[in-house]
Amino acid sequence: MDDAVNDFLHFLQIEKGLATNSIASYRRDLNQYNQYMKEVEEITDPVLIERAHIRAFLKYLDEAGKSSSSLARMISTLRSFHRFLIQEYDLRHDATLHIHTPKKERKLPQVLSNRDVDKLLDLPGDDPLTIRNRAMLEMLYATGLRISELLSLKFNDLHLLMGFVRVVGKGGKERIVPLGKHAQKALEEYVEFARPTFIKKENVDALFVNHRGSPMSRQGFWKVLKKIAVEKGIKTPLTPHTLRHSFATHLLENGADLRAVQEMLGHADISTTQIYTHVSKTRMKDIYQNYHPRA
Repeated sequence: MDDAVNDFLHFLQIEKGLATNSIASYRRDLNQYNQYMKEVEEITDPVLIERAHIRAFLKYLDEAGKSSSSLARMISTLRSFHRFLIQEYDLRHDATLHIHTPKKERKLPQVLSNRDVDKLLDLPGDDPLTIRNRAMLEMLYATGLRISELLSLKFNDLHLLMGFVRVVGKGGKERIVPLGKHAQKALEEYVEFARPTFIKKENVDALFVNHRGSPMSRQGFWKVLKKIAVEKGIKTPLTPHTLRHSFATHLLENGADLRAVQEMLGHADISTTQIYTHVSKTRMKDIYQNYHPRA
């Protein structure tokens, strides 16, 4: 089966043009599948694989503690692989037919408390790096942008006088997101005092740049965020997406309309936004249990 796996990965790279990370994910899944078939089922020819073999493999993964999302991804990989085998190796049947994808566990996202948000955004200092970091954090919490959206912003996407930012999200969909007064002030300071000290070339159109004047990277922002979280003593697991989750949850807790939050987040389906109503209810229940004298 080694040759079939290599041919499939080559097909994904050349014919489908998939990204390197996606191909690496397919390779990991298929290597595990191939190894199981060789060592447990003693099968080296994909023609001999039956539905029962695949079900046994998935049961093995489940008993090994794989999450439902990992199992769902594996099933998707196997379906693509076996369809490729039918097309290129003249297999007569698809062994993945009637293999059901498990329902993904929907975990509630981590959200910062209002106190932790205040601690995170309290960045005193007037040096250019502090001004830039304050502007990025204020903007993430004020707008709920994805980190990819924040770092891909162009200078001309920012409209400070009008108090909004133009964002191009998933699928190239454009949306307008308002800025709060704190974010506006932080961005004004960044644009006036910090960004010009970093820019070395005239043709840089990225809004947020590093100290060399190049567009800020995900890794660069991640290092900044982790450093600040440690300095502030924030215990909640913190990622750039945590600020997006906090933005949505805090809006809904304070009475914002779900449709408006959906539009600001750039969600195509309102069911994606509804997860934050569950977060909000859970937090309210925790507050009640902790503070009501007869809870």
